[in-house]
Amino acid sequence: MLNRDITVYDCSLIFLRKIEDRAGNLSPIENSQDIPFDIARVFYIYDIPGGKDRGAHAHKECHQFLVAASGSFSVMLDDGRNKKVVTLNRPYMGLHIPPGIWAAEIDFSSGAICLVLASHKYKESDYIREYEEYIKFKK
Repeated sequence: MLNRDITVYDCSLIFLRKIEDRAGNLSPIENSQDIPFDIARVFYIYDIPGGKDRGAHAHKECHQFLVAASGSFSVMLDDGRNKKVVTLNRPYMGLHIPPGIWAAEIDFSSGAICLVLASHKYKESDYIREYEEYIKFKK
C-alpha cells in the first residue's frame, strides 16, 4: 500500500502489556513486537499549556506511536477525505500513526506528557507541514 493510499482507518489503538505490581505498573515496548515497526527515535512533548495544540503535520515515510505517558490529549487524524479524533489517556495504550496521515495533537490536559516513538531518525524532508501540500501529496 502506498502512503498516499493510507486512511485514518489504518491508524490503530494498541494496548500495551501491563505488568502490575504493588510498587507500580510497567508497560514494555519492544521493536516490531508490541508496535508494528522498529524504533529509531524517541522523544516526548511536555509543558504544553492546558487546552493547547501541537503537531499538525504528516510524514512521508515515518511511522509514529504516541502514548499519553501522563495526563491526556486527543489526536485529530486526517487522510484528506476522512477525519477521526482519538483520545489518549492511559499510559498502557498508544496510537499507531502510519506515514501519509495528517495528525495534530489537541486539547492537552495540564501536565500531560506525550511520548513519541518513531520509525525513522529526524529528517526535515520527511515532514509535510503545510496542509495544502499534504492534499497535493495524497493525490
